[in-house]
Amino acid sequence: MNQDAEVIAIGTELLIGGRSDSNSIFLADELGKLGIAVRFKSVVGDEKQDIVTAIHTAAKRATVIIMTGGLGPTVDDCTREAVAAATGHRLGRRKEALEGMTARLAQWGRTANVAQLRQALIPSGATVLNNPVGSAPGFCLTWKKAVIVSLPGVPREMEAMMLQEVLPLLRATVASSGLPPRSPIVRQLFHTFGLAEADVDAKLRGLVPKGAPVDLGLLVSPLAVLVSLTTKGSQPARGKHRDLLPKLAEGVRSRLSEWIFAEGRDQMEEVVGRELAKRGLTIALAESCTGGLIGHRLTQVAGSSAYLDRGVVCYSNRAKTELLGVPADLIAQKGAVSKEVAAAMACGIRERAKVSVGLSVTGIAGPGGGTETKPVGLVYIGLDGGTGQPITKEFRFHGDRTVIKQRSSQAALDLLRRWLLDRERT
Repeated sequence: MNQDAEVIAIGTELLIGGRSDSNSIFLADELGKLGIAVRFKSVVGDEKQDIVTAIHTAAKRATVIIMTGGLGPTVDDCTREAVAAATGHRLGRRKEALEGMTARLAQWGRTANVAQLRQALIPSGATVLNNPVGSAPGFCLTWKKAVIVSLPGVPREMEAMMLQEVLPLLRATVASSGLPPRSPIVRQLFHTFGLAEADVDAKLRGLVPKGAPVDLGLLVSPLAVLVSLTTKGSQPARGKHRDLLPKLAEGVRSRLSEWIFAEGRDQMEEVVGRELAKRGLTIALAESCTGGLIGHRLTQVAGSSAYLDRGVVCYSNRAKTELLGVPADLIAQKGAVSKEVAAAMACGIRERAKVSVGLSVTGIAGPGGGTETKPVGLVYIGLDGGTGQPITKEFRFHGDRTVIKQRSSQAALDLLRRWLLDRERT
C-alpha cells in the first residue's frame, strides 16, 4: 500500500459554479493524520461514464479513493451505478442499508418512497457505511489494489461518516499493509486579513529552507489569505528536521503577527465572539451595504446571544436618521458613504442599544452607484466604544457585489478584533 489517496468530488453543480467543494480539505486533513497523502483531486459531473473513467484513472495512481456525492435518491445520483460498472461488482439491495435508511427517515416522521429505496442499493462485496446524521448510506470496497470509499456530498454527513466509519477501516488497512509506518501529515493553518497575497508571500519569503520536508502554501479568498505549513508525511523526521514545523510556525507568527486573526479552523466571527464573551462586552450593529451579513455571521456561532444584542439594517438615508439618529444635514453634507456618517451610525446604535460597543458599515457595493470621488468598493467602518471619539477606517475593495459585501463584513469584524486587543493592552 503506497498510502497515496485521491478525492473524487461528484456533482454537476461543482463544475458550473452553483456550489463549491468544501469536503476535500477536511478529507485531506483526516487522511493526513494516518500518513495518507492526498495526491490528486478530481471533480466530475453527474454522468455515469465520466465517474467510471475517474475511478479507473484514480485506481492507477492511488490506493485510497474517497468519493463524495451522488448517493441521493434522484435520477442524477448515479455514483452507486458508476462504482458497480467500474469494478464489476453488481448492485443489490442490502438489508443493513435499508434498515439504517428507513430508521433515519422514521425519526423524521417519513417513510421511504420508491426513489429513496435506490439508496439501499450497494455493490456486492462492499461494506455498508452507516450514516449517523442523514438517510443515504455509504459503502467501502476493495478493487484491485485500491480501497474505494463512497460518501454523501453533504458536508456534515460526510464528516460524521468519515470519522465514525471510514477512519477505523483505514487504520486497520494501514496496520495490515506490512509497510513501515509513516509520520502523520500535519497541517498548520494561519488566517490573515489586511495584506494582499503578494505582501504575505513577500513577508514569508525564505522562511522554509530548501529541501525541508515542509510545504508552504497560500490560498486566497474574499475573507482571508490562508497560510499553510504541511509536512510531507514520509518517514518520521530526524536530526535537524525533528523540530522544524514548530519553528516554522513561530516564524509565520513573527512575520505576520498583527495580520493573523486565527489559527486552525477558527473563523473571524468565532475569534471576535470569544473576545467579547471573555471581557463581558456586548455589541450592536448598524449595517448598510452589508445588509445584515455581519449579524448573520456572528449568530452562526453558538452562544452569541451572550454578546450580540441587536442589529439594524439601515439601508436608506431615512433609516439612518430615524433608527440611529444620524443627522439628515450630516448625510446631505458628507454623503451616506463617509467616515462622518459611519461614526454617527456606530455612536447611534451603541447609545440606543445601551451596549458596550457599536459597529457600523456603510459603502458602495456596486455594480452601480459609484462616482469618480466615491467609486464602487469604497467602504467606511465605524466603531464606538463609548470612551472618546469613534474610530473610523476607510477601505477600497475590488470585486463583484458579493465579494465587496464579504470583505466589508470581514473588515468590520477585524477592526473590532483589533480594538478588543488594543483595549486589553491599555
